[in-house]
Amino acid sequence: MTKLITDEQRAELLANGRQSLESEDFDPLPVVKLFTPDAGATWLLTEIDPDEHDHAFGLCDLGLGCPELGWVSLAELVAIRGQLGLPVERDQNFTATKSISAYAREARLAGRILT
Repeated sequence: MTKLITDEQRAELLANGRQSLESEDFDPLPVVKLFTPDAGATWLLTEIDPDEHDHAFGLCDLGLGCPELGWVSLAELVAIRGQLGLPVERDQNFTATKSISAYAREARLAGRILT
């Protein structure tokens, strides 16, 4: 079974978390894309809170037509199961091409995350 977030991604997410505390206008590229293969939810994560390693920030889309930027618990993501009982997966082919704010703008217009 694939880890939800690799050690390298975790290190990058933590580094982004530290940088976001230092810079108000920090607008990173997403580090990881997570999704439910059987429930239509997607998360593009940019950072982990350096003081609370369970809290990740990014663009969250629960498949309800209103994606938004916010915080999510990594433990809760691990526990989520979709309609067929499948767990959240990491998109191993995802490569970010723009900043999280650009993904968020497009997602608000489309009603879902576009990658």
